[in-house]
Amino acid sequence: MNSRNSFKKISIMELYKNQSLQIYNTLSGEKSTFTPIHDGNIGMYVCGPTVYSNVHLGNVRTFMSFDVIFRYLLHLGYKVRYVRNITDAGHLTDDGDVDNDRFVKQSRLEKLEPMEIVQKYSVDFHKVLDTFNFLPPTIEPTATGHILEQIELTQKLIDTGFAYESNGSVYFDVFAYNEKGLNYGELSNRNIDELFANTRDLDGQSEKKNPQDFALWKKASPAHIMRWNSPWGEGFPGWHLECTAMSTKYLGETFDIHGGGMDLKFPHHECEVAQGKACNGHSPVNYWMHTNMLTMNGLRMSKSTGNYILPMELVTGENNFFEKPFEPNIVRFCFLQAHYRSVLDISNDAMVASEKGYNRLMESYKLLPMLKASNTSSLDITSWKQSCYNAMNDDFNTPILIAQLFEGARYINLVNDGTATLTADDIKLLETTLSNFLFDVLGMNNTASGGASNTTEKLKGVVELLIEMRKQARANRDFALSDQIRDQLLTLGIQLKDGKEGTTFSV
Repeated sequence: MNSRNSFKKISIMELYKNQSLQIYNTLSGEKSTFTPIHDGNIGMYVCGPTVYSNVHLGNVRTFMSFDVIFRYLLHLGYKVRYVRNITDAGHLTDDGDVDNDRFVKQSRLEKLEPMEIVQKYSVDFHKVLDTFNFLPPTIEPTATGHILEQIELTQKLIDTGFAYESNGSVYFDVFAYNEKGLNYGELSNRNIDELFANTRDLDGQSEKKNPQDFALWKKASPAHIMRWNSPWGEGFPGWHLECTAMSTKYLGETFDIHGGGMDLKFPHHECEVAQGKACNGHSPVNYWMHTNMLTMNGLRMSKSTGNYILPMELVTGENNFFEKPFEPNIVRFCFLQAHYRSVLDISNDAMVASEKGYNRLMESYKLLPMLKASNTSSLDITSWKQSCYNAMNDDFNTPILIAQLFEGARYINLVNDGTATLTADDIKLLETTLSNFLFDVLGMNNTASGGASNTTEKLKGVVELLIEMRKQARANRDFALSDQIRDQLLTLGIQLKDGKEGTTFSV
């Protein structure tokens, strides 16, 4: 199945009109019915990678979660503009020290130009995401491609009294923001007044008015290679500014969904809320969504502790934590068995269990073309189909969806064994639903199974030919040949069952 073409077909159906989607909003702290700003259209922004190193598994988990969200919204028939940025400049870990720019650090370490670093790790990022069958975003803007927009935004914040220039740098004035009745800290539920009261500038030399103020534009040091001209001198944009500049440029002053990892909630997303409100007088985002962290063997992944593995090392098996390589489908299946707001812990046992579960699910799926239709159905496929939608409608609950897909696999096995019946229409509905959710929504790669249906049909034909030969052998009282056909098929994992209506088989 070509998933892209299927999206086009499905989108015409406007399934969203018959499905009530609930989304957990970090800002409100509760789930609510999703209502887009423009009917049938969604604007979604997700904070992308900072391309100064290889993308790590935690990033992959976050981007995979939003890939599934993107896929499901498309499946429902929404037109989605999905914007995911690339941070290729100005990622400061400390506003007070320009030498903490991660690109500067990595450039010195690898003895490469900063844009060589950007190119190297941008290629790695896209290679990894392609490996795990991610759909590309609608727009993938870069920070360096939007310097002018960031300068203009900084100037607007100065003009409105929310920012100030100091020694060639520009900072957002958090105190002035709160003085005007706004609430810096509303997204992360932090009491900024307490932070103000408990923080003091130890050396009195800071160019900020307050320690909580964050950089919109930083003056470049003589050694800083990545620099641009601005009204305040040569420098580069602050990290938080780029997402506000790019999200509002492509999605408008207010858009539907903003996502990212929970580690970005503060300060990055908190700063985005403040920048948006200060510029436009209203909240920039209706639904804030955050994914939880990924751990390995119950511990946080960290290079310093050695509890660390790159995504491609999980696929190739070149690591010391897992007994063998795991194909991308298995990794994806494992990841999606945890809800995006829950901690995901991966281990060798978890991966092995996921592999067994996925293979069992796919084996059942491959039996669909061999099912014999009946005049009546003893199973309610329509209700089961809606239960799949109910799972995803409940804040994109992929673990519950996967449980329902296993229920669908159970139905297949019951019909195959002859203990349940389905009409031809219900078999088709079962197949379509499984295909939609397995491949279009969950994003399992179905390239290998493109010919699986043809192969299965051929297998079915061969087995039915052998059944007919066995029937003729029994009619000729050649029981030795009859038993030989039965036993050899059994050796291959194909069991024949003789009944009143003839001989059937199961795999």
